[in-house]
Amino acid sequence: MATQLNKPGAFEEQAFDTDILTDTEAPYSLVVWNDEVNSFEWVIQTLVEICHHSTEQAEQCAMIIHTQGKYAVKQGSYDELKPLCDAITDRGIGATIEVLSNS
Repeated sequence: MATQLNKPGAFEEQAFDTDILTDTEAPYSLVVWNDEVNSFEWVIQTLVEICHHSTEQAEQCAMIIHTQGKYAVKQGSYDELKPLCDAITDRGIGATIEVLSNS
């Protein structure tokens, strides 16, 4: 791109670097499933401790999980979500990692 200098007719060439997005890894969701075994308190405590949600956010997630049957409580890369999913399931709560759709 050319930029005009203070002198009429004088131009300075500037080169611009352009980054191209090459990472096509699909984002993932950590989905927690409703069940009839775990209490609201246990799910909320788990979301606070494992996913680092605020208490209010964890309460809202737990209510959605209860009413809708499941809820994507966190999004990120598979490598980021896998240890969280394992920690949640180790506590006896159903959780899966799902690919986010492009729609």
